[in-house]
Amino acid sequence: MTLGPSNPFTTALVLASALLAPAAWAQSTDLSACMAELRPAARSGKVSDATWARHTAGLQADFSVIEKLNFQPEFRTAIWDYMSALVDEERVADGAARLAQHRPALARAEERFGVDPATVVAVWGVESNFGQTFGKYPLVQALGTLSCHGRRQSYFRGEFFAALRILQAGHIAPYRFVGSWAGAFGHTQFMPSTFERLAVDFDGDGRADLMDSSVDALGSTANFLARAGWQRGLPWGIEVKLPAGISLAGEGRRSKRPVSEWTARGVRRIDGAALPESLGNVGLLTLASANGPAFLVTRNFDALYSYNAAESYGLAIAHLSDRLSGGSPFVTPWPTDDAGLSRAERRELQGLLMMRGHDIGSIDGMLGDKSREAIRAEQKRLGMEANGRGGQKILKTLRGG
Repeated sequence: MTLGPSNPFTTALVLASALLAPAAWAQSTDLSACMAELRPAARSGKVSDATWARHTAGLQADFSVIEKLNFQPEFRTAIWDYMSALVDEERVADGAARLAQHRPALARAEERFGVDPATVVAVWGVESNFGQTFGKYPLVQALGTLSCHGRRQSYFRGEFFAALRILQAGHIAPYRFVGSWAGAFGHTQFMPSTFERLAVDFDGDGRADLMDSSVDALGSTANFLARAGWQRGLPWGIEVKLPAGISLAGEGRRSKRPVSEWTARGVRRIDGAALPESLGNVGLLTLASANGPAFLVTRNFDALYSYNAAESYGLAIAHLSDRLSGGSPFVTPWPTDDAGLSRAERRELQGLLMMRGHDIGSIDGMLGDKSREAIRAEQKRLGMEANGRGGQKILKTLRGG
């Protein structure tokens, strides 16, 4: 979860702090001047003097988080690459194991919040790979940096103050308080203000702990989705077949219409069957034009979207939940002649690059700067477009020697 909404309490606080003008700290890693400016707003936000002094003294900026703020994969990565990495056979198998492992807790969450187990586990898988990737950024430093530098400083100040209140209340030990560059943390990557609003003690030990209790994280995620408008028993949507020549102008997730209107326009289920009236009002989601997979999505997709405010992200959770429920991959292929790679294929590609003498760091399935540089070098050598992208073409070419 990244860049989500703050709660009303913190919103009121950060509106006032947003009036602060950029000052002398603009290019400095030393955040002391900025912290001094923020202290009155933090005090109004119930961050004690002791907490402030303990956690902000000597705080230094980490400008790598500003770089990530300006490059978010949900908005920059081709949809077929994004989906291939997030919903692959490896994650489906791991998710099935988690469904079995946490069956009692997930059943309780469904009874209490109305969110089915597959959807909750899909969020867990996409957010942290089932607790295997929490993020490495100290949250006070990351949020402190984002409160003083870059875009959306007013928003991040609210999250910064919320993070300090979490430490102040003793919910999480300072050394454990690490997460994503944007401040999300734990098994299902809640932002600090979201934790304050929606985290629940679901394992009964007296505290909500998203870092070390997967049960608390699953219950809290179900609570989040319920509060976001999730409707019990309603599918997130269905893949559909569009008639030739249909206009997509003005259509989208928000432009919901009765199923009967879509039927009248010639839209059918992907298998050619009639659309189910039980979906209610639905919007048309096409993330790769009319030539790619198309979906009619319900209000439950909007609840998934609210977790991270990216339609590609919402679709990844939706598709993974379907796969965990026994569903198949999308019928319509993505409109590309160079499909994306699963994580296993990405690791294979990294191994092939390493065998050719490239320094790509660890073989982890994450195609970072070193991997992209190596791919670009091989593409150039092979006479391919040297774009640094890891797709099926370069993988198959290197497989062939």
